[in-house]
Amino acid sequence: MVDYGRVIRRHELSDAEWEFVRPLLPESLRGRRRLDDRTVLNGIVWKFRTGVAWRDVPERYGPWATL
Repeated sequence: MVDYGRVIRRHELSDAEWEFVRPLLPESLRGRRRLDDRTVLNGIVWKFRTGVAWRDVPERYGPWATL
């Protein structure tokens, strides 16, 4: 499945799901630059859908300690 030119993996949020969740997340106002919210949330979703340990979440979602 292709969405805006990127491949959507089975365990990632669709655009419709992301548009539902995005307004619920706080904006980053100061401090260190955050990772992309959608990428981090996809990592969290991946972890719970697969049942693996946090350390086994793929690096494409960011550092496991960030998730």
